[in-house]
Amino acid sequence: MDQPRDDTRFNDLALELFAYQFERNDAYRNFCLRRDATPRSVGRWGEVPAVPTAAFKELPMTCFPPEEATVTYRSSGTTGTRRSEHHLRSLELYNASLEPNFVAHVLPDRARMRMLVLAPPPPMLPQSSLGHMLEVALVRWGIADSGYYLDESGLQRDRLVNDLRRAERDVEPVCLLGTAFAFVHLLDHCAATGIEFALPQGSRIMDTGGYKGRSREVDKAELYGLYETVLGVPQSHVVNEYGMTEMGSQFYDTALHDKLRGIQRPRHKMGPPWARTVIVDPETMTPAGPGSPGLLRHYDLSNVDSVMALQTDDLGYEIDDGFEIVGRAQGAEARGCSITIDELLSTVPDA
Repeated sequence: MDQPRDDTRFNDLALELFAYQFERNDAYRNFCLRRDATPRSVGRWGEVPAVPTAAFKELPMTCFPPEEATVTYRSSGTTGTRRSEHHLRSLELYNASLEPNFVAHVLPDRARMRMLVLAPPPPMLPQSSLGHMLEVALVRWGIADSGYYLDESGLQRDRLVNDLRRAERDVEPVCLLGTAFAFVHLLDHCAATGIEFALPQGSRIMDTGGYKGRSREVDKAELYGLYETVLGVPQSHVVNEYGMTEMGSQFYDTALHDKLRGIQRPRHKMGPPWARTVIVDPETMTPAGPGSPGLLRHYDLSNVDSVMALQTDDLGYEIDDGFEIVGRAQGAEARGCSITIDELLSTVPDA
């Protein structure tokens, strides 16, 4: 997304939204008052109090009665843990935030293409924001024969392999989408059967979630190397997505966007113009210096009816006009869609 970032406009909207949420979100207002922060005392978006994402596990963080929500997304979490809940009045704003940023980073050079989704269809995970995002991508930008390749029986390996072979024969670029550990299970199958692909030029991968699952941990560099050697997708065409149940916007790697524009810089995450991320020192909770690792704090204007400012346990560092993630804070609960898919694929028989 090449729109210039208007910090003055963002600041004005953020302060307006803070006032709205302070007035209508009782839990958030109490949180702010304990920090002596009110719409009168806060003069800049970076001063808006950020709520720990764990708060979404404890009570409804909404500006409206939660029973009026048309959609409630729940974090995947881990077995036996409480899950975050994000109540949405409607999907209109959520989709309006989702769509242009996806196109800018995953489909900057194509209007539509064949989408092969290594994730369950929405009926299997109806409360997953990732499931909704993948469904939007498939419906909006997928051509004929796009579809899902994971069901109650597990990853549909044979069908997926056959369809990837067909893409090779037809010289038809494909977009593979799924969690990192869904791809790990596909690559494990390829290794066990001696299968390799040379997917057509223009093919790409959008993976999401972390690289640590229930079965094992995979090094990101190793995984991206396997994408290239086993699937034939160069690392320039691998886009990692970062999103959260508690947030309406997503962040994407700049790799493909930069490759097509001849920009040379390290890959990093970028969000849309209506979101900002600050790296804060874990001890002082104040902004860390450029390049210094810290906790990610997001300000997302698409979170109109919940909380705009979110404090995460994700560790990262500032890079260029975005950030890169390095893991989770020590002691933070493991979470994420990649773990959920790994749990599913690790406990079902081969398809």
